[in-house]
Amino acid sequence: MTVPGGRGSAPDAAGTELERVVRRWQQLPLDHALRAVPAVRQVVQALADDTARAGGLPLTEVPDLGPAVLPDQLRVMVHDWRAAGMPEADLAARLTALRRSLP
Repeated sequence: MTVPGGRGSAPDAAGTELERVVRRWQQLPLDHALRAVPAVRQVVQALADDTARAGGLPLTEVPDLGPAVLPDQLRVMVHDWRAAGMPEADLAARLTALRRSLP
């Protein structure tokens, strides 16, 4: 199964930005990554909240599983966003802003 925006899917702005965020995250020294955790978690939570609202579901907190898991949580939220039919341009803009905010 191919996850939208993941490896093997057709090129698109949001998918490209997702891969850029993940690559950048993997390159960060630990101290930089730890400082960036709140910003990444905020985007993950915002995507989860917006997706839940779109589906008429209750808002739930995305569990804090540590910095190593954040890229995976981001991928899941991007997948859920797309599955809910949310605007791709909005998603791409959020991911671009996140990438640019990383140290």
